[in-house]
Amino acid sequence: MRDFPIESIHPHAFKAAEAAHCAAEQGKYWEMHERLFAHPRNLTPAELPGHGAAVGLDPPKFQACLESGRHAGRVRRDLADGQKVGVRGTPTFFLGVAEGDGTRVRVVRVIRGAQGFAAFKAVIDAALAAQK
Repeated sequence: MRDFPIESIHPHAFKAAEAAHCAAEQGKYWEMHERLFAHPRNLTPAELPGHGAAVGLDPPKFQACLESGRHAGRVRRDLADGQKVGVRGTPTFFLGVAEGDGTRVRVVRVIRGAQGFAAFKAVIDAALAAQK
């Protein structure tokens, strides 16, 4: 899972990505992630503390993290990495196989956009068949 905030579509997506990482500091990354995706029109910096409260975060700690910008570098790196490998939108999935000692992965297929189980199963089954 990597961040790829598309600010041209969602102007506050970058800060929302940071908010998810701030929530992770309190063990609530996925709860915040789901909350933010459920409310895509309510991601302004002023609205983020309310989302944090809704998932049970400690408000002062969450606010301090948001204001610090300490996760901005991580979000920027994820965005740059995605751009380097051709990510144009979200979601984008990379199906790969481990090579050698398992420290490198060779991408077999890129799956773009929201897909159902059947699409993933077909791609995975084809990749497994090719490995035989």
